[in-house]
Amino acid sequence: MFEYFIGFMQSIVKFFYEITADIGFPNYGLAIILFTIFIKSLLFPLTVKQMRSMQAMKLLGPKLKEVQNKYKDDKAEQQKAVAALYKTEGINPLAGCLPLIVQMPILSGMFYALRNFKYVSHPGFLWIRNLSAIDHFYILPIIAALTTYFSARQNMSGSLTNSNSSSKITMFIMPLFTAVMALHFPAGLALYWVVSNLMQIIQQRLVQKRLVEVKEA
Repeated sequence: MFEYFIGFMQSIVKFFYEITADIGFPNYGLAIILFTIFIKSLLFPLTVKQMRSMQAMKLLGPKLKEVQNKYKDDKAEQQKAVAALYKTEGINPLAGCLPLIVQMPILSGMFYALRNFKYVSHPGFLWIRNLSAIDHFYILPIIAALTTYFSARQNMSGSLTNSNSSSKITMFIMPLFTAVMALHFPAGLALYWVVSNLMQIIQQRLVQKRLVEVKEA
C-alpha cells in the first residue's frame, strides 16, 4: 500500500515539473516548491483550526489551573473535571495536533519518493547538484532549523513569559532536531521542509492578525 502511495507522490512531483516545463522553466526544485505551496494551501483550514484551538487553550489557562489545583489530590476527579471544562468551553485539546498528524504521511511519502526519485533531467536546483542527495553545503539544513525556530517562536508569541520551561526547551530542541534530520535527508525533502516552514510562518501571521481583529471588533 505504501509503495503505491510513494508512486503517487512521485507522480505529483512529475505533474508539477510538467507545469514548470510548460511555463518555460523546467526544474524539479521549482516543482517541489509548487507542490509544497499546494499542500500547505490544502492544509490551511486545519492550520486555522489549530491556531484557534491554541488561542482558546491559552485563554482557558487560568480556569484549567484552578481545576488542577482543586483536585490535585484526586487525579481521577481532576481528569473528569478537566474533560468537563473542555466540553463546556467547546475546546478539543487534540485539535492543535491535527495538521501535524495529517502532514506526517505526506512527509514520509516525500522522503521515500525523493530518495528513490529517478530524475530524467534537471536534477539540480540553485547550488544543489542533485535533489535526491544531501545538501553538501549544509545551507538547507541551516535554513530548515532557523525557519523551524521562527515558526515555533511566532506560534508562542505573546505567551513566552507564561510558557512552562518544557515548552521553551522544545522550541530550541526542535530546530536542532530538524537540522540533524535535514543533514541526512535528500535535499529535495529539506527544500520541502523549508518552504513548508515559510508557508507556516505566513499562514500563522495571517491567522494571528485575523484573531486580533476579531478580538478587537
